[in-house]
Amino acid sequence: MSAILSTEDLNDFISPGVACIKPIETLPAAPAELSNETEVILDGQHPASIQPAVGPAEISLTDCLACSGCVTSAEAVLVSLQSHAEVLNTLDAAPALRLIGPDATGEYSIAGLENEDSKLFVASVSPQTRANLAAACGPGVSAKQAGHMVENLLRGPDGVMQGGKWNNGFTWVLDTNIAREATLVLGAEEVLGSTPRQIATPAQPILASSCPGWVCYAEKTHPHVLPHLSKVKSPQALMGTLVKTSLSAKLGIPPSRIWHVAVMPCFDKKLEASREELTDQTWAASGLPGRGVRDVDCVITSKEILMLANSRGLNFFDLSSDVSTIPPTPTFPDSKLHDLLFNSNPASSPSTVAGSSGGLLYYILQSKAALTPGANIQINRGRNADVVEYVIDVNGEPIFKAARYYGFRNIQNLVRRLKPARPSRMPGGKPFGSARRPTGKTASLEYSYVEVMACPGGCTNGGGQIKVDDDLIMQRKGIVGKPGPQEQKEWLAEVDEAYFSADEMMIDEGPASQNAVGGISSLYINDILKHWSRLTGIELDKLVFTTFREVISDVGKGATDTERVVQLAGKIGGGW
Repeated sequence: MSAILSTEDLNDFISPGVACIKPIETLPAAPAELSNETEVILDGQHPASIQPAVGPAEISLTDCLACSGCVTSAEAVLVSLQSHAEVLNTLDAAPALRLIGPDATGEYSIAGLENEDSKLFVASVSPQTRANLAAACGPGVSAKQAGHMVENLLRGPDGVMQGGKWNNGFTWVLDTNIAREATLVLGAEEVLGSTPRQIATPAQPILASSCPGWVCYAEKTHPHVLPHLSKVKSPQALMGTLVKTSLSAKLGIPPSRIWHVAVMPCFDKKLEASREELTDQTWAASGLPGRGVRDVDCVITSKEILMLANSRGLNFFDLSSDVSTIPPTPTFPDSKLHDLLFNSNPASSPSTVAGSSGGLLYYILQSKAALTPGANIQINRGRNADVVEYVIDVNGEPIFKAARYYGFRNIQNLVRRLKPARPSRMPGGKPFGSARRPTGKTASLEYSYVEVMACPGGCTNGGGQIKVDDDLIMQRKGIVGKPGPQEQKEWLAEVDEAYFSADEMMIDEGPASQNAVGGISSLYINDILKHWSRLTGIELDKLVFTTFREVISDVGKGATDTERVVQLAGKIGGGW
């Protein structure tokens, strides 16, 4: 299941809730009483009856990211349905839809619509995945070259096309950095209030919402932080919406005929793709409720890329990293979006200060500093490497404060600080929790933004990444036995090096370059977003923003695992 963190690997752990059931990885055959084998015994508790031969199940944070007590069986189904096997099954289900055009008028059309099972295949790949695969390839292979290998696997004649029933491949393989740049601009505007939107601005401090492990945790255990969550979609979600809405509008086909897979560093991105808020129910262009068609149909992880190749009898590391071996990319049906999606002007390498999780916090700091003459960004290390505070000051006076909190141990400290104090019932008594509030000079300036990520070290350390204890890495490095903390640290440093030395894509800013921050022009991005809204006939706020809600656990409330799975199976096109 969700393997973002491990107590053995990262020494980061959250105690399970009182009502907690060990996740069941497969569908139960019939309703049955849960055995003691799946019961978690907490310290100081004694169950009614225990079989002498069966001890309490061990539970770690890897089991707890997706629910208030543990990962439920229903959520396990949602995750298991998104896999490399599902990618191959969908590719082999029917002949792919074929893009035809442009014709004399510049319009495109689709062939193969008579087969209702045929789909148009689109993939998007994260920069953390490319960096992880580059490190797995060994010295001499850059993240950009690893990206070419992924594209050869998904689009090339020597990739998944061979051996498939219909020789289907992906029409486009996109870079999620494009969507990331849009989320940077939208996120900075949300925090700094530079562009008014119709939706309400989150309460300060605004908390990042692009990490689904953190969002799951907040929705199910700390609903008091939900008003603080950023409403800007994650790069994965934004790319999915862009693909489904723009292709549907330009080609005149329903979103259900477009199949989008995202390659991500994180297992919990599969749960994000399953959210009801990220389906056509929220943006249906007709104005009528959508069918629950997901913006992202399937998420596979970096490690599953190797499994995808192996399932076709291929060795991923034998694929060519030469861009000349990749078939020419078909023109995207909208010229303005094509220029955005496939612009390949070289840019400077991503900054280590920005971190490995997309760099939204640092982009906000740069944007604020650019608006303030004489501003200076100060960086203050916290209690550990995953807690960092940033202060923008002018002539020594702080005007803006932000922070980075990575890892659930640090996140727990953050949510405790945000928890409202309960009023005392005693006359003159202090509110409960007030003693934990920070005091003194540093407390006078609250955070305006906090970048929150579940994984210590950031997204390059996601649970879906190839790890140092995987056989292929142990063999390459000559590691005997279980890798220790030093080997794990060195491996993550290799992945980070590939990530920060990557040849990133950038936007050709043209006349708007004077408004660029970190190589990204907010004017250009906003122009593209407005064009996208006009193209689809959908309000921009419906395309780029999402919502969150408190999730009430049904653990211990009588519903069997089978009943919960059946309920989820009925909504498998979208919904948690």
